[in-house]
Amino acid sequence: MINITYIDAEGTARTVEAEEGATVMETAIRNGVPGIEAECGGACSCATCHVYVDEEWESATGQPQPMEEDMLDFAFDVRPNSRLSCQIRVRPELDGLVVHTPTRQG
Repeated sequence: MINITYIDAEGTARTVEAEEGATVMETAIRNGVPGIEAECGGACSCATCHVYVDEEWESATGQPQPMEEDMLDFAFDVRPNSRLSCQIRVRPELDGLVVHTPTRQG
């Protein structure tokens, strides 16, 4: 399995197993990770699954596509490493991925 670590705004880390092909958002929801609301269910239309990709993982996760960039305009406290977790597909090379959740969504 592929492990993903979610770190909340208070610094609490939760490492969970993810299935290849799922998204980082789906993995969070399946595992009850707090801080990711995912109101639209992963349709890239709400920005409530906003995360900050840990610096060392930015190149592996890639840059947001134009539609994702547009939705990030609605996210809270957007940073250069901001992504919507519904747009990051889990694959073997992301084993060990670390993402941080903002203090609040939207």
